Amino acid sequence: MAGPIEQFKIKNFFSLGEVGGVEFAMTNSAFFMILIVLTISSFLILSTSGRGLVPTRWQSAAELMYELVASTLRNTAGTEGMKFFPLVFSLFAFVLTANLIGLFPYFFTVTSHLIVTLALALLVITTVIVYGFMRNGIGFLKLFAPSGLPGAIAPFIILIEILSFLSRPVSLSLRLFGNMLAGHIVLKVFAGFVVSLSAMGAVGWFGALFPFAMTIALTALEFLVAVLQAYVFTILTCVYLNDAIHPSH
Repeated sequence: MAGPIEQFKIKNFFSLGEVGGVEFAMTNSAFFMILIVLTISSFLILSTSGRGLVPTRWQSAAELMYELVASTLRNTAGTEGMKFFPLVFSLFAFVLTANLIGLFPYFFTVTSHLIVTLALALLVITTVIVYGFMRNGIGFLKLFAPSGLPGAIAPFIILIEILSFLSRPVSLSLRLFGNMLAGHIVLKVFAGFVVSLSAMGAVGWFGALFPFAMTIALTALEFLVAVLQAYVFTILTCVYLNDAIHPSH
């Protein structure tokens, strides 16, 4: 039986050729990211195509997602922050769908790879920096120097604020990556216990009851974590965008 780390291995489905000595291939990671985008697009198109006065269940689910992201962004960054709604909603939908799809057997969890979560985090931070300077000019630097700061401790506070800002993409990406990676490993370990003990006959079947119950409980927990981590990623994105809009403390 494959080890718990085997599920995170990047595999080539087929090669797309070489350019300058670099091979381009359709990997399982790329395939599932395309599948995630197609799933989100299909869901939103089909659920909102009718736009009935009395919503269907699918339309209600789409409206619930919309209102959740919109209210979070509005409450965190104000009405001006709503200009970032397409970005924030896309991030929430992508992370949520990626987390949930990865829970199906033999499917691939793209958010369990640091390079994917780091790319999403860098997209957020780059947006914050670019828009922060576009809107506030040099005033964006007030983010690192709180108003009323005593001159004696100003250098230390500014250094701490800069380090805190630079750590944001690291913490944003590591939090999502770490939770999905650890959860899937633990789930695979207990599922492996069930398979191994079941092969031992009647005694093994009795011994497999506990890891089987743990597998069910961990699966339910992973569904909760999948939704929670998507929301945490979204609300932190809103907080960081608020700093670009209102940089002064």
